Amino acid sequence: MNDTRLNMRVDETLKAEANQLFSDLGMSLTTAVTIFLEQSVRDRGLPFKPSLENPVNVRARRDTEEGNVERFSDVEELLVSLNA
Repeated sequence: MNDTRLNMRVDETLKAEANQLFSDLGMSLTTAVTIFLEQSVRDRGLPFKPSLENPVNVRARRDTEEGNVERFSDVEELLVSLNA
């Protein structure tokens, strides 16, 4: 097997937390990523079912469909609302 280098950019905190998790599981981050890639190739897709169906998303989608959303005329108005 010929190894090749894979460079990725991830949030520093996420990397540290993942390193700790995989270390606790007895493996390196490289091993965990390799397992993910191997399983993805084997499954010919993601090795888990991605889903948008969580309560927050369901509620947001329903509110949008029913028109129960706050509308803003510009970014400044949005920022004022977010900071309120």
